[in-house]
Amino acid sequence: MSFLFGQRPQPSSAEKIAAAEAEVEMVSDMFNRLSDSCHRKCVPADYREGELNKGESVCLDRCASKFFDVNIKVSEKMQSQAAAGGAGGMGGLGGM
Repeated sequence: MSFLFGQRPQPSSAEKIAAAEAEVEMVSDMFNRLSDSCHRKCVPADYREGELNKGESVCLDRCASKFFDVNIKVSEKMQSQAAAGGAGGMGGLGGM
């Protein structure tokens, strides 16, 4: 009866589990995209050594940093568009 007093109903245990599973899926997808993208850009296909050299290591570090920066900026932009548009459609991308 908490909905009568303006409070949100609490999610059930199954809903919490589903939300946690969705979050794990999103994080692992982001990690896979990050590792695939940065590996292609920074590590040559013909391995010459068992360890990363300094150039490869620096490239991977910068690539990961840029990946997260872009991810944060895109997320912020999508959230602001959703808030401005009342979460209607795809935040202004529906006409594409």
